[in-house]
Amino acid sequence: MYVNYPTTEYLQLPFSDIYCFNVFLEDPARLRSYIGRLQNAAGDRPLILTELGLDSRTHGLERQAASVESQLRATFECGCAGAFVFKWTDEWYRGGYDIEDWDFGLTDRKRSLKPAYFAARKVYTGVPPAAEDRLPRISVAVCAYNAASTLRECLQGALELEYPHFEVIVVDDGSTDDTAAIAREYGVRLASTANRGLSAARNTAIEMATGEIVAYLDSDAYPDREWLTHLARAFLWSEHVGVGGPNIVPLDAGTVERCVANAPGGPNHVLLTDSEAEHIPGCNMAFRKKALEEIGGFDPLFRIAGDDVDACWRLQDNGGTLGFSPGAMVWHHRRGSVKGYLKQQLNYGRAEAMLERKWPQRHSRFGHPDWTGRLYGSGATDGIRLRRWHVYQGVWGTAPFQGLYGMPRGTLPLLPSMPEWYLAIAGLGVLSSLGLLWTPILVALPLFLLTLVAPLAQASLGALRARHECPPGMRVQRIRDGLLVAALHLLQPAVRLWGRLSNSSALWPPRLGGWKVPRWRSLSHWSETWRAVDRWLSVLESKLRLSRAVVRRGGDFDRWDLEVWYRLFGGVRLRAVVEEHGGGKQLVRIRVWPRVSRLSALSAAVFAALAVAAGFAGAWLVCGALATWCVALFARMASECGSTLSLVERSVEAWSELADEESDTTREEESSESLVATQAAADLAGTNA
Repeated sequence: MYVNYPTTEYLQLPFSDIYCFNVFLEDPARLRSYIGRLQNAAGDRPLILTELGLDSRTHGLERQAASVESQLRATFECGCAGAFVFKWTDEWYRGGYDIEDWDFGLTDRKRSLKPAYFAARKVYTGVPPAAEDRLPRISVAVCAYNAASTLRECLQGALELEYPHFEVIVVDDGSTDDTAAIAREYGVRLASTANRGLSAARNTAIEMATGEIVAYLDSDAYPDREWLTHLARAFLWSEHVGVGGPNIVPLDAGTVERCVANAPGGPNHVLLTDSEAEHIPGCNMAFRKKALEEIGGFDPLFRIAGDDVDACWRLQDNGGTLGFSPGAMVWHHRRGSVKGYLKQQLNYGRAEAMLERKWPQRHSRFGHPDWTGRLYGSGATDGIRLRRWHVYQGVWGTAPFQGLYGMPRGTLPLLPSMPEWYLAIAGLGVLSSLGLLWTPILVALPLFLLTLVAPLAQASLGALRARHECPPGMRVQRIRDGLLVAALHLLQPAVRLWGRLSNSSALWPPRLGGWKVPRWRSLSHWSETWRAVDRWLSVLESKLRLSRAVVRRGGDFDRWDLEVWYRLFGGVRLRAVVEEHGGGKQLVRIRVWPRVSRLSALSAAVFAALAVAAGFAGAWLVCGALATWCVALFARMASECGSTLSLVERSVEAWSELADEESDTTREEESSESLVATQAAADLAGTNA
């Protein structure tokens, strides 16, 4: 337990078991918001507010009582483990002196009870807070496949939920063990189907659900008793279409399971703010049934994984938002063996490939999800930190001790943890091996060693940051656990890469269709309908994203408007201007030119230079190998640039269709407005008569 003033939020204290803070905020909304921040900082540790309250001397007895009650209620409604009111009596000594200008106590200096005492007792005797009468009915859906080993624990926890209106549905997705029999023992609603995959099972649960909220719980997880209450309150207090919560490793988890929990690739949530999410993992997620029906449910394409990511993105594209409730907690088992963990990561890699093909606009050029928010979870990594955070401590420690300044998370620190890094290791390893045939090639050996050391350093940092539950005296066990965590950090990207490659991942994506010789081109489009420049570019951007391209907008100081990438090696940039010809007529001119990534261009140049040097030295085998690599790289860059250029041309040609559609829409709107105006005039004339 660690408490300090000024606040030390920036401190990461792996030895602490409880997260404690003194918080004095009178506004319940601000208090709930700040508790959410502290809950996310605490992670899987309990959060206790060790001081809260209000001074009755300044604010009055009744105001103090109301504030104490609202603060305590907000604390428990947000899922905190406990709270202490500061203080029991108004009597307060500090430094040998009696403090007489503050009265924070629940009793006065004569130990007479103040109204705040009765307010605090009212809340404490009602913990957990009683559920509101208007809480919605919730259908708890458990989709199971060969889950006999964990289903009993899951259903036992589900049936012990402290919530007034809920049902439990088990969808047995063609299991070959006793999954269905166990579900019948607990008397829950059961649907047994052929093995059709996870998404199909989730859709079956939607069809069976009688609640307005469908909450999904994995068969290897079990909920906290107030899980549904926290989810329901999050829905009542917001317009979110979906809400999720944290998933924490059970206290009785084995050694391997805890090491897996500290490895990358786990079921982590992505948060935009402390209460709004970009992604909520499938083991703990709830949605409004109507919202799921509007998007057609889950995509059956995702049979094992990726269904939750796809559904979250489709819900957000449909205009919805996702929430996060730190108190809506479930205990979720991780894989209990290294083999099981690696198999899971292999399937995740395959799902990533399918997601990338379906959502190229939401992926980076490396084929990774381009998250806007921050990834939370015990196995999440920010990469190798290149610079330390600057903590705002002030003169003589008078500032609030916040980690205000630091290098923002970018791609560079995360490179060693990316699956593609292993391809770079393999390529440089093969290049270095050519040094046996031609000695100058050995200059690549230091670079190869650097790429080899980087993931080792990343894995070592991951092992050092991991939380180990074994007692401090068991040093051998701690070292063994650390080595296992480091090994999982090394193996996970390689296995995930294999899963992506085996499913035609973004590394070598399908062609966009069509091809043009990569060169500077000028395109134009005549329009009879006036539009603003940003409208033209926004429409073009949307069409390009729908065509499976990665699109990036230019900044304030860039001499280009849009950058379109086929993927890793090449793309195009474009700049647009609009000529005004009067009467709403416009001529849109676009300048397009090819663009290759600096890394691929540098690699091709290096290979070409080495091939020429090897040829002059008479090392013809090395020369041929390097020349082949160089030609292949140039061909790939030309292919990607040409395909992207062709896509841009086709998108510009489609502008004419847009003009016709908008003209029809404008005419319909004008006609509708005319009818409304005519009707209004008639009504007004009748009223005057």
